[in-house]
Amino acid sequence: MRTPRFRGLMRSLIVPVAATAAVLMAGAPGAHAATDLSQVAEALRDGPVYVDPAASDQLSSADAEALADKIEDADKPVFVAVLPSDQPTENLLLNLRTETGVTGLYGARVGDRFDAAADASVMSRQAVDNLVTSVRSASDPKAQLNDFVDTALRNVDGTAPASWSEGGDGVDVSGLIAVGAVLAAGGAGAYALVRRNRRRHEEEQRAALEKLRVVVDEDITAFGEELDRLDFHPAEPGADDAMRSDYEHALDAYDQAKRLMDSATKPEHVKAVTQALEDGRFSLTQLAARREHRPLPERRPPCFFDPRHGPSLTDDTWTPPGGTPREVPVCAADRARLAEGRDPVIREVDTDRGRRPYWEAGPAYGPWAGGYFGGGLLPALLVGTMLGGLMATPSYAADYGAGYGYGGGGYEGGDVSGADFDSGDFGGGFDGGGFGGGDFGGGGGFDGGGF
Repeated sequence: MRTPRFRGLMRSLIVPVAATAAVLMAGAPGAHAATDLSQVAEALRDGPVYVDPAASDQLSSADAEALADKIEDADKPVFVAVLPSDQPTENLLLNLRTETGVTGLYGARVGDRFDAAADASVMSRQAVDNLVTSVRSASDPKAQLNDFVDTALRNVDGTAPASWSEGGDGVDVSGLIAVGAVLAAGGAGAYALVRRNRRRHEEEQRAALEKLRVVVDEDITAFGEELDRLDFHPAEPGADDAMRSDYEHALDAYDQAKRLMDSATKPEHVKAVTQALEDGRFSLTQLAARREHRPLPERRPPCFFDPRHGPSLTDDTWTPPGGTPREVPVCAADRARLAEGRDPVIREVDTDRGRRPYWEAGPAYGPWAGGYFGGGLLPALLVGTMLGGLMATPSYAADYGAGYGYGGGGYEGGDVSGADFDSGDFGGGFDGGGFGGGDFGGGGGFDGGGF
């Protein structure tokens, strides 16, 4: 992340380089080739704004720098590309998103035409269409792009990619190498500073992860104790290959859960840990059935009240205090308790209000529960609870990851997904062979002079 002084220095160096580039381009009419999107993507991974040298008359380097500063200071995943009028536009935004590999909102001005597209986790297709419609009539590039960015920053979810604080501003004006040489020759340097809002967000993420770490470490320990109590030996009499495979799978799941938790840096990373634990416990259930010569169990979610109870036996009706009845997966022990009119044994976690059931704790427990229950099952289980209500808010996916039944593919704004994203969730863009192409076309399309 650049200091204001460094930004000013970059701006003062880039302006003359950009002017030189423009003169050279003007002296070579017809020499411009289509911009390589991989180069645009490389610049956007370092910063939010890219201006092609052949489009420098659209946005000056100083204006581009100011636009980039605005986006970076807001800490939002908004990307802007300014390209010459002869740039091919078919699938442009989709291809640019794929090349950049970062979840976010992408806007592009090609000549005097403008459009945008976004991942659904940061902005809905309708919101993108409305945003584009509101700025498309502007003829002045600077005014249009600033209007686009100002409106986007008020509505887009997620945070800026971490690479922006590690690399450049993304304002690529053909003199980038020359700028680097000048900086090196002059002995200039910059210290990476984390913006206040990014620091606050990261602190919240760390605090949430530390709360989760306590709970997940308890889960991993409990699963390890189950393995110790198992008293299974691969070479024991009666053991067959299927039993040995179940046992090995359970051991692998235990090791994987520990490894994944050690490397977790965000709350949403915990989902993979609890998925591994759930998978390992099912393997132990299969192993127990084989050893006792019982039919193999049906693959079911873990007990809702405490996933450490293992796979559920059946679904039963349960009414939370002050809530409405719902069907939840229960283990045999909790099923018996409910049948006798007793309370189930519920997993409680530490909160600011003391020990509470996990579904009455903070939003960070969504990934923990999502790994155990996953898919569309979890929302139905949590309807009417504090955690369920938090997970249903638009900002939840941006802060704690998606993929728990409330939409999204698990990548928040600013996350690096590479090409691993659902193109059907990348909404907006030009229709009729324009930027988005095909199914990625905006709802309103162009009037008159559109592609």
